[in-house]
Amino acid sequence: MIRSLLFVFLIHGVHCFYLPGVAPEDFQKGDPLKVKVNKLTSIKTQLPFSYYSIPFCPPKKIVDSAENLGEVLRGDRIENSPYVFKMREPKMCAILCRVTLDAKTAKQFKEKIDDEYRVNMILDNLPLVVPIRRLDQDSPTVYQLGYHVGLKGQYSGSKEEKYFIHNHLAFTVKYHRDTQTDSARIVGFEVKPNSIKHEYEGKWSENTRLTTCDPHTKHTVVNSNTPQEVEAKKEIIFTYDIDYQESDVKWAYRWDAYLLMSDNQIHWFSIVNSLMIVLFLSGMVAMIMLRTLYRDISKYNELETQEEAQEETGWKLVHGDVFRPPSHSDLLCVYVGTGVQFLGMILVTMIFAVLGFLSPSNRGGLMTAMLLLWVFMGIFAGYASARLYKMFKGAEWKRIALRTACMFPAIVFAIFFVLNALIWGQKSSGAVPFGTMFALVLLWFGISVPLVFVGGYIGFKKPAIEDPVKTNKIPRQIPEQAWYMNPIFSILIGGILPFGAVFIELFFILTSIWLNQFYYIFGFLFLVFIILLITCAEITIVLCYFQLCSEDYLWWWRSYLTSGSSALYLFLYATFYFFTKLEITKLVSGLFYFGYMLIASYAFFVLTGTIGFYACFWFTRLIYSSVKIDYLFTENEILLLMDMLRIALSSKNHRTATASSAVAKRWLFPTPELAIHRVQKPEVQSGLEFQKLTLNLVDGS
Repeated sequence: MIRSLLFVFLIHGVHCFYLPGVAPEDFQKGDPLKVKVNKLTSIKTQLPFSYYSIPFCPPKKIVDSAENLGEVLRGDRIENSPYVFKMREPKMCAILCRVTLDAKTAKQFKEKIDDEYRVNMILDNLPLVVPIRRLDQDSPTVYQLGYHVGLKGQYSGSKEEKYFIHNHLAFTVKYHRDTQTDSARIVGFEVKPNSIKHEYEGKWSENTRLTTCDPHTKHTVVNSNTPQEVEAKKEIIFTYDIDYQESDVKWAYRWDAYLLMSDNQIHWFSIVNSLMIVLFLSGMVAMIMLRTLYRDISKYNELETQEEAQEETGWKLVHGDVFRPPSHSDLLCVYVGTGVQFLGMILVTMIFAVLGFLSPSNRGGLMTAMLLLWVFMGIFAGYASARLYKMFKGAEWKRIALRTACMFPAIVFAIFFVLNALIWGQKSSGAVPFGTMFALVLLWFGISVPLVFVGGYIGFKKPAIEDPVKTNKIPRQIPEQAWYMNPIFSILIGGILPFGAVFIELFFILTSIWLNQFYYIFGFLFLVFIILLITCAEITIVLCYFQLCSEDYLWWWRSYLTSGSSALYLFLYATFYFFTKLEITKLVSGLFYFGYMLIASYAFFVLTGTIGFYACFWFTRLIYSSVKIDYLFTENEILLLMDMLRIALSSKNHRTATASSAVAKRWLFPTPELAIHRVQKPEVQSGLEFQKLTLNLVDGS
């Protein structure tokens, strides 16, 4: 435990470092700086739009920047801007353009202000942020991504609500200067938006000087100025200031302010809470293993107490059925293979993120890495599903490989396609273009599917996994179960603890996704993920043990569903989060949210279900392999013996009845009916006993 905590501290202390593709850039005084504009975002609609979808000031020619796959899927649309920045050369009241609104453009601005859209910009790969200083002076400054398009308000003495646009931006560029070379590196990009109704004298021309904001008279924009109202036929003059501030922050640490985490205690509380769950479950598993294995190793047949006698009729009694293939075994193989694919993808992604390879400066890098890893992990999916399929005596491995390669992606792609069509109908930049959609299909069928078949071929060529005990031909009847061992009840109970181990961290993940905030605490997330794996495995083992003790051997699917049911609680929590934390009112936005959370919950189900299944698979093989069972009779001999006992029971001959009673006593049961039951239970006996028993029965009949 101490080593684990030290490991967490080391992870938490790791700063993100930069790969060669994002090396620092040095600027001399007067060097031009490229300011780019990104999408407009809103936490109320969750639908991004390109910057020039509303009539902001455009450059002479709009040029799109090259975007990676992750950026396109996130809805990023990075384009050039008309803003002119030169390193360490301040500007005051620079005029960007003058726009006269018509009814259509005024309506567009009002809609974006109503939906609280924010404008996102980029300088030297740093996002534009609005600093918000808290009332508590000791608290660090909080940064919000982008500035609002405008705001709603009322004039004093009036109850009519008006729309005002932020048409004056006061930029602050922070830089770290090298005293030896006098070059500088950009370490901060901030803005303070203002709304001002600019005024000027005479007719408008390129050389017009504003009376409300004039660099010659040092007249700057202040909050007391009259704000710029958004109405048809009104003109809006867009202006901006640029201020440069030297900073002590070095380039390598420039993201620290953006990624500053003010809720350390909450994360540590979450981890301690999860560790308590793990310790509790670990204690139960250890107790079960020690009690079970100790008894098996010592004396299998000696029943000392009534409690042990009761257990003797439990999990040990179903050894002849516990490895009987389940119903819909093909589907189970497919889901297990898909879960292995997910586990590999998330584990590798998490390791790369913790080591700093997925820097936040690489926009879309996380999503791109996850997609590519998912594709290449297909070989493990095919291998896992084919190995399990062969253990179930399957022969058509190609069919299983095809279903593994296509079932989960097809379901996700169908939901994704419907959501994309809805977003496209809203003319949002979040709609994935046809070219990107084609690239996704190409990755799926061109790389993932062949790799699944390669893995399936390798897995099926391996020797089949042998069961530690033989399976009877005739299935054993499962006795009536107590109410608390009902499959639905135990499955739902099993999903609570895995969800409880992650739900606090889940809150921060949902906040970063849907409230447009940074999330880069992968050290905490990695530890929570490990706790999730352990919790899923242990709760499934505990419930599986109780199930087998009640002589219910149908554990295959239940082990998968027990830990997988935590996905149901995840979706319910996402629904709770939607109604308590988000302000989404539009139908399309709501469908967008629930559609993607449905995909996330489905993926979580596959992941956690696979973890629970393999934990139970290992547990059952371990405990039944520890019981050294030497079979007295073959299956055919047992069937013959049972037939002879039935003949003896049905015979009215006195000698036959006497012989059957003798047989029953020989098998330590008071009645012949229980003798039949005893025959099905293998003991360590000599082969001659079957012959003697058979001769007695023949002689009796």
